[in-house]
Amino acid sequence: MAKYTIGLDYGTNSVRALLVSVSAGREIATSTWTYAHGHEGVVLSRDPNLARQHPADYLQGAEITIKAVLKAAGRKLKSFKTSDVIAIGVDTTGSTPIPVDSEGVALALKKRFANNPAAMAWLWKDHTSVVEAAEITALAKRLRPQYLAKCGGTYSSEWYFSKLLHCLRTSPRVFDAAYTWVELADWVPASLTGNEAPDKIRVGICAAGHKAMFNSDWGGYPDKAFLKKLDPKLAELRDRLPAEAYTIDKPAGRLTDDWARRTGLSAGIPVAIGAFDAHLGAVGAGVGPGTLVKIIGTSTCDIMAHPASKPLADIPGMCGQVNGSVMAGAIGLEAGQSAVGDIFNWFVNYIQPGGETLGGHEALTAGAKKLKPGESGLMALDWNNGNRTVLTDQRLTGLMLGQTLYTTPAEIYRALVEATAFGALTIINRLEEYGVKVRQIVNCGGIAEKNPMVMQIYADVTGRPMKISRSGQTCALGAAIAASVVAGRRAGGWPSVKTAQKAMTGLKARVFKPDRSAHKIYQELYVLYRQLHDAFGLDGWSGSCHNIMKQLLDIRTRVRK
Repeated sequence: MAKYTIGLDYGTNSVRALLVSVSAGREIATSTWTYAHGHEGVVLSRDPNLARQHPADYLQGAEITIKAVLKAAGRKLKSFKTSDVIAIGVDTTGSTPIPVDSEGVALALKKRFANNPAAMAWLWKDHTSVVEAAEITALAKRLRPQYLAKCGGTYSSEWYFSKLLHCLRTSPRVFDAAYTWVELADWVPASLTGNEAPDKIRVGICAAGHKAMFNSDWGGYPDKAFLKKLDPKLAELRDRLPAEAYTIDKPAGRLTDDWARRTGLSAGIPVAIGAFDAHLGAVGAGVGPGTLVKIIGTSTCDIMAHPASKPLADIPGMCGQVNGSVMAGAIGLEAGQSAVGDIFNWFVNYIQPGGETLGGHEALTAGAKKLKPGESGLMALDWNNGNRTVLTDQRLTGLMLGQTLYTTPAEIYRALVEATAFGALTIINRLEEYGVKVRQIVNCGGIAEKNPMVMQIYADVTGRPMKISRSGQTCALGAAIAASVVAGRRAGGWPSVKTAQKAMTGLKARVFKPDRSAHKIYQELYVLYRQLHDAFGLDGWSGSCHNIMKQLLDIRTRVRK
């Protein structure tokens, strides 16, 4: 009898449900629903750093997409029965913490807080807590350097405690009403299983380790004495945080009767411990030792899984290295770029070169594809939304160098793509500098699927083949893989993540191989990129940039000849 699992994928703008055959990873049906609140699912304000979401959208989205995907599967497969779905897995954005009451109910679901952004989910790309992040970093450098060593040397404004401290200072009414704060990756599985109460919830090591400095070496979350130095109320909150955190091959609980009625699924099926979209996307792309998975979308997350049995140095600039965050028995390494697709969208949607019809992605890609490396004379920095890795500085901004009176939109578009490729190479170099060998790169996400030019530029810049995951929905597939493991062999699932990956993942036949002549030019350009990168990004840098503009022109002249 065929068995299936569902992966729920909570992205920045929408939630997706994916129904997958456990035996071979065949994707049977999918359904997507855009969050109802805010602009394309994100609640914004006049503060450009604010980005929130309403928790009601998460619950409504689960019900709508699960029902739709079951209906679609029934139409596609005559033999399909909802009772053949044996488990659910969940991936989400993060760090996206939610303030909840003593029963685990999100404050925004209460009438008095329904329209208060501070009581909503603080979306991963909310950067309102830059000051608090710097304060946490400075305190940890002085008192707890081991905390920073496991998160790349800098605590980010995108992360858990920065956001809590900012809420405490700017919206004390909300902070005081919150019994605790729960990551979205933990809150959804808890809601589906009726384990929302803080004394029942099982949290994932992925979110706790990468964003909240949880580590078994120091007893879990940061100690009370440290948190008290930030604010006594954070120290009090420490007593209400879970003592343990779990890997994705463990269950968060079982689907409640209420959720079974709402969706049509069988009550009692297991729901896997939740994790971040990037980490489960890496699982869905077949991550393993030596494989770097790049999940390329509005931003990019880079994930590797280093065997826990092998020594690993603390790597500066990472977004954490956490034992078990990707899969049990491996240290999960997370890096990334705060904006990739968002940079391309900014140029198309905000600048609108050529207007709405002539300046779209397809037209600009067609024009950019005709250009040779170095032909434009342009160089950009990919920091329009700050730098996540390796500088970990959200106050950095974008830069375009080399414009003339004849610079075209297509040239700018290509330079933006190249900048993100240079940023990707910087991450690869940092990993290998610290002994983590990148033997293959697997890409996934919308850009990897839809834009061959971007993939070819990435291959040419890095000098490495760019492989593409077979699945176009690797995050949801990774969640479905986790579900297949918590279901267990007896129910028709798999005994481990590795065995599930072997059966359920794969690569596309097309591989983007680097062009030698293009790579040679990009090697020259990368030297200039690193010069700009260090000049604007490193505190205390001393040097000169007077050569860059003229060297760009020299390269342009040589290429055009």
